[in-house]
Amino acid sequence: MIKRITVNLSINEEDTEVIVRPADTLLYALREGLGLTGAKPGCLNGDCGACTVMIDTNPMKSCLMLAVEGIGKKITTIEGVKNSLIQNAFVENFAFQCGYCTPGFIMNCEALLLHHPDADDQTLKEWLESNICRCTGYQEIEQAVKSLLVSNPYHDD
Repeated sequence: MIKRITVNLSINEEDTEVIVRPADTLLYALREGLGLTGAKPGCLNGDCGACTVMIDTNPMKSCLMLAVEGIGKKITTIEGVKNSLIQNAFVENFAFQCGYCTPGFIMNCEALLLHHPDADDQTLKEWLESNICRCTGYQEIEQAVKSLLVSNPYHDD
């Protein structure tokens, strides 16, 4: 018999309980245990970034993190940034094609803007390297981020 445990997690600013096996990934707990399907299973080994969420304010590939490691952390999924500035910038700049990788990119870009509100081109390229899109180039994604860098809405003045 497989042992299951109840884990208390803070997801999208709400405390929630999910029943998992100790070996379940955060991605599995989000999708299967809580019905939060925005983080996508892609490669399941940390290469593609489709499952990116934010842990505190840092991007994390949820396929590489155990659900139990999320205890005491602030977890933000794509569902938690609905209508955010970066999500709207993606729409306005057509920064998606099929959309499968888009939630991971949005989460990664949200963290980028929080950590580097004045990011230069090199910093932007380095951050985008952690996510893969097989449908389109990265030009529109870069433009979406740059559109927010111009107005600096993430900068604490």
